[in-house]
Amino acid sequence: MSSFSRLVRFLARDGRTYYGDAILSPEVTDIAKAKQAHVIKGDIFGKHEVTGQVADVRLLLAPLAVEDVKTVRCLGLNYTQHAKEVKMPRPTYPVLFYKPVTALGGPSDIVPVPAPAQEAAGLDYECELVAIIGKEGRDLSESIALDHVMGYAVGNDISHREWQLKRGGGQWSLGKGFDGWAPWGPGIVSAKLIKDPQSLRISTKLNGRTVQDSSTADMIFHVAKTISFLSQGTTLLPGDMIFTGTPQGVGSGRSPPLWLQDGDVVEVALEGIGSCTNKVEYIKSKPRL
Repeated sequence: MSSFSRLVRFLARDGRTYYGDAILSPEVTDIAKAKQAHVIKGDIFGKHEVTGQVADVRLLLAPLAVEDVKTVRCLGLNYTQHAKEVKMPRPTYPVLFYKPVTALGGPSDIVPVPAPAQEAAGLDYECELVAIIGKEGRDLSESIALDHVMGYAVGNDISHREWQLKRGGGQWSLGKGFDGWAPWGPGIVSAKLIKDPQSLRISTKLNGRTVQDSSTADMIFHVAKTISFLSQGTTLLPGDMIFTGTPQGVGSGRSPPLWLQDGDVVEVALEGIGSCTNKVEYIKSKPRL
């Protein structure tokens, strides 16, 4: 499906934005440490070429441009221990919600917290494996579902529990869909390099302290099952993203709760892929003209 190994989108030192294949030394797996990349030309979901042109990475951006993303699907309560910590029943079917593409952010972008989300406590972190669809499919069986995955990344499903659970009218998206509330990256590791997405360590650090540390093996609905389920009667398209849920350790599952504050730095990491490090920043409201 793809000829790249570790897809990145980056601002180069020449001032241009490229897609590229990250260049890493053999002992490094965190794409966030990439300093150079082979420039990719062509359609990343179709015919493309990893060229011999090497460009210096000035800044890693969200791995896909907004115009290349189709939908952002997300699962809730998809880790056994997480469901237990928030005292909610293990779901019979995947709990699905959506984020707008404007919620997506880069691996080092700030997490902007607008005025409405500053009205009450409840700002939370969620490290997640993100699967990116690379080939169109519908009514897929579990046995072939992973054949439709272009690759994997790590993301942070930033959530405000007050808006998610109390002010959202029974829907979760309002408390999870503010601008920049889904930073992800630092690149997309090809599915050909990650044969088993259910054996990866996943973690979160808050201001340098580990607050989540688990394995994707604890997923209730593993990636293949999730993709198969979501494709029943519904066509999945290249550029569809699936945030696959978070493990235990979220702020809302603690006593007392551990809420994100202005200036906090959150780092989410996934084995074999890398890390995203984002600073929380309260945004001052601007007067309307």
